Amino acid sequence: MALSGAAYAGVAYATPRAQFGQLLGLLAVALLAYAWLLRSRLPWRWGLAAALGFRLLWLPALPALSDDVYRFHWDGLLVANGVNPFQFRPDEIIADGARASIKDEQQRNRVLPRLQQLYRQLNSPHYYSVYPPVCQYIFGAAARWFPDSDLGFAGALRAVLLAAEIGSAGLLLALLSASGAPLTRALRYLLHPLVIVELTGNLHFESVVLFFLLLAGWLLSRQRGAASALALGLGIATKLLPILALPLLLRRLNGRPLAAYLAITLGTLAVLFSPFLAVDLLTNLGRSLALYFRSFEFNASIYYVLRGLGYWLTGYNEIAILGPALALGSGLLGLVLASRERRPTLASLPQTLLLLLTAYYALATTVHPWYLTLLIGLSVLSRFRYPAVWGGLAVLSYAAYRSSAYTENLWLVGIEYAVTAVVLSAEILRPRATGNEP
Repeated sequence: MALSGAAYAGVAYATPRAQFGQLLGLLAVALLAYAWLLRSRLPWRWGLAAALGFRLLWLPALPALSDDVYRFHWDGLLVANGVNPFQFRPDEIIADGARASIKDEQQRNRVLPRLQQLYRQLNSPHYYSVYPPVCQYIFGAAARWFPDSDLGFAGALRAVLLAAEIGSAGLLLALLSASGAPLTRALRYLLHPLVIVELTGNLHFESVVLFFLLLAGWLLSRQRGAASALALGLGIATKLLPILALPLLLRRLNGRPLAAYLAITLGTLAVLFSPFLAVDLLTNLGRSLALYFRSFEFNASIYYVLRGLGYWLTGYNEIAILGPALALGSGLLGLVLASRERRPTLASLPQTLLLLLTAYYALATTVHPWYLTLLIGLSVLSRFRYPAVWGGLAVLSYAAYRSSAYTENLWLVGIEYAVTAVVLSAEILRPRATGNEP
């Protein structure tokens, strides 16, 4: 455990993102220690204590491997000052001195210098915000407390994410206990280095999404459909991805229960989005999502193969066609998977959702490492372990940040996906594991 703690401290306080060799070495140590801890059959209570301790190491640290926190702070300052973050791009606000967005001159003069400071640190100054309402409420609350301190703002977000992680730990233990599975399985997620580094360390909100997904599943298993629908709505309003879970409910809930569940989920979304409603909300949000699918590419798998084929056939990068087509394909795949499940039960829901999200990421043009933390969390409630392997290999994608050109090493990307595919194939082909497997 001491070795793991030293590795995490090294990442948090002594490893710039460009130092890929050092980062790779430290995370390799953390991954080896993770594997050893799981094999040592560590008592789950000791594992929980270690997981908490590793996360607390990051409390006074700014994110080491991501600069997204500055966009979080930017959006938070807008929300705290009554500005709709979906209505204005950062470059638009800076260009007109915030006159269009902040009408009160005194308020504008107070906030603008801080916005100008943050603007220089943004990685997406020309895009509208894509962070849904739950994130915006949290950003806004943190920015009210810490308008001028990046460290204070990061600490406030980290406290929220840590609370979500504690909630997820409790829900994983409850769900494992209800299924008769060993409680130590929860440590596969709670001790995984990618989860610790990317969620608590780099402040990504997949931890909140996982909490709401687990909460929705737990409530549904206890026949509390209305509360479950509310939790799922909150999850979708944190990051839109959990909307993929809705098709999987079609055969698990029938008739009026399904209609009521969908109505409450959609109603929750309507209430949460209502403060941000504007004439151009859907247009601006759609533009940002279109850019994501049509322009962004990072650490992809099937898309990179198709991109290479497109270059060979046409001489151009066909992402504008391939990105939306693959996104549509993943949506259709979800419907097919939902309709062809042999025995759709609430107990099988986490594993089916895991496979659906795996297919979605396999078809995606962009797969940042922290995306995979959702798969690692869901895998605890399934017979699969490939997400833990994939999450461990995802650190190879950080080779792209060795220079400001952000050039990916496709050999490393190929290794990541080849090993993951081999492990996934082996797990699909092997006999079904017993429920007592640790």
